[in-house]
Parts: sequence; C-alpha cells; structure tokens
Amino acid sequence: MADVPSTPQQPLPDGIVPEDIVARTENRWLVVMAAMLGVMMAIIVVTGIAGALHPSSNVEIVDPLSLHLQGEFVESNLGTALEPDGTATVRIIAGQYDFIPSCIRVPAQTPAKFRLTSPDVVHGFLLPGTNVNTMVVPGFVSEVRTRFAKTGDYVMPCHEFCGLGHQAMWARVRVVPWDNFAGKGLLVRTSCAKQ
Repeated sequence: MADVPSTPQQPLPDGIVPEDIVARTENRWLVVMAAMLGVMMAIIVVTGIAGALHPSSNVEIVDPLSLHLQGEFVESNLGTALEPDGTATVRIIAGQYDFIPSCIRVPAQTPAKFRLTSPDVVHGFLLPGTNVNTMVVPGFVSEVRTRFAKTGDYVMPCHEFCGLGHQAMWARVRVVPWDNFAGKGLLVRTSCAKQ
C-alpha cells in the first residue's frame, strides 16, 4: 500500500482549539439538548393525557346560569345547616361583588364543610388564621373542610381579582358557641343577618 503523505499540522497559538474538535463538541451538545427537549415534551404529553383520563378527585360540575333556580345552590339552601351526622355544611355563592350570604354563622368545635360556586368569574375564598383558602371557579363546586376552635368573627375577603369592585368584596364568618347554634334543628339554614 502506498502511504499517503500527511501534511503536518501547524501548531496553533495558545488558547485556540482546532476547528474539527469544536465541531465535534458542538454536535455532541446539540444531541444532548435535543434529547432533553424530547424528554420534556414527552413529560408534557404524558401528564396531559393522564390528567384527562384521571381528573382530580371531588370534581363537581354545576350550571352557573341556573344556580339560583335549581339544585344545591338555590337561595333557600344558602347559609349554614347542621347535618344528621353533626357536621355543619355551609353553602355560599361568590358573585361580582358579593358573597351570598354575606354573613355566615358556624358553630365552634364542629367540623364545617364550606361548599362554594360562582355564576360569573373566578373568585377567591380565604379565612385568615385558618386552613381555608381556595379558588371559586364558575361551573365547579369548591369544597373546603375545617373546624373552628374558638368563637369570634373571621373576615372573608375575595383574594382573586374579579373586576372593578373587587376591593369591596368582603363577607364574614361568625363562629358562635354550640349552645347558640344547636337549637335551630337539623337542616335548618341560618345566617347572622338580622331577622
């Protein structure tokens, strides 16, 4: 075999890397970045499909256009009621720019379940100093459970911007002793509005 004469490489100045080494390194990094992008896209697709097949638990849908006309959130069903198991269920509608009812009575030392929905836009439901904090989304029922250890009034601001009157959207929860609440009977709705 005939030897092909090789041309000797000229020495490069200090700090300069030969072109073929730079090209190989760039190609390797291009493959690594493409692989990372592929993995991220696969994660997005898989989680999207899994979320569609297995939605979050406790998803309840309600028609926001007929809240006051039928179903759980008719006006006569709003407020607090004692259930046969001894818990309190509070039903509230968050609408621009008011909570209905705007004052809610809840017994102290009793498990309370807040069920909320909205007919118009996204609202926030927050009771500072407690574990109650959720978004109220039109067409869905939000549910939060808590227990109030002591009596008193809790302010209840809307903490999701819902329009120009958002800053005035406040209500309150009045926690009263069990004795002041228990005489109402099961499934009788109460609020702290003057009667």
